[in-house]
Amino acid sequence: MTDDRNRYQITRIDAKNCFVESLSDTFSYGKAHLTFFTYDKSRPEGQRMTANIQIYIDIADWLELCRMLDSGELRAAVAAQNRSGSRDPIKEWLGGTSAKKLAKLGKPREDGKSLSRTAQLYAARNAGNVLFAASSGPGEENATGLIVPKFGKNPEQHVAVSMTLDNLSKLLLLTRIHYTAWLTAGYMRQDSSSREQAAPAASAHSRTERMPQQQAARQTQPRSLQTPSKPTIQSPVAMF
Repeated sequence: MTDDRNRYQITRIDAKNCFVESLSDTFSYGKAHLTFFTYDKSRPEGQRMTANIQIYIDIADWLELCRMLDSGELRAAVAAQNRSGSRDPIKEWLGGTSAKKLAKLGKPREDGKSLSRTAQLYAARNAGNVLFAASSGPGEENATGLIVPKFGKNPEQHVAVSMTLDNLSKLLLLTRIHYTAWLTAGYMRQDSSSREQAAPAASAHSRTERMPQQQAARQTQPRSLQTPSKPTIQSPVAMF
């Protein structure tokens, strides 16, 4: 893991030979950033990673998921899926990089298609657990700019991290706390900058207001209170 990744890492949830981590490096773009990894410990060090999928979720969608967690709606949805045996995702996110952008970045796919990245949140087979999965593979950009997956059930990369609801809560809420702190710090910097810019102008305005007031005050003072002018003293030569 690089120093930058360590610096931006919020939290990490581990499962067997895989993990998902939340990063704070895309808050300025209005996104929560999740990285899904699988690894093989039998490989030489430095070559153990077998899958790496980057998922970006709109902050508004992330906060809605947190709302579902806070209200108990998410826990109820997981329980309902467990009872029914449904394999449909509770939540799903579609994203990716268009073929045009890949070409511009100098990283075009050999098939000329867009790169699709998807994430799904499922109820796991073990009651009370969830499965957070990510997949990537070929996709196509539709009329609205959304990258639609075209890999069916055979993605080029797939990572599924099983976790308890408590660990999902940790992932969601710690990311929300970090985003709130980042947002608050931004407002504080903005407010501090505004005050610093306003201070010189306010000081100059205050000085220009005081000058006529001081002049008027001197003019209205009784002569006895005004500062006497310094008397002119003739030199001895002029007097004689």
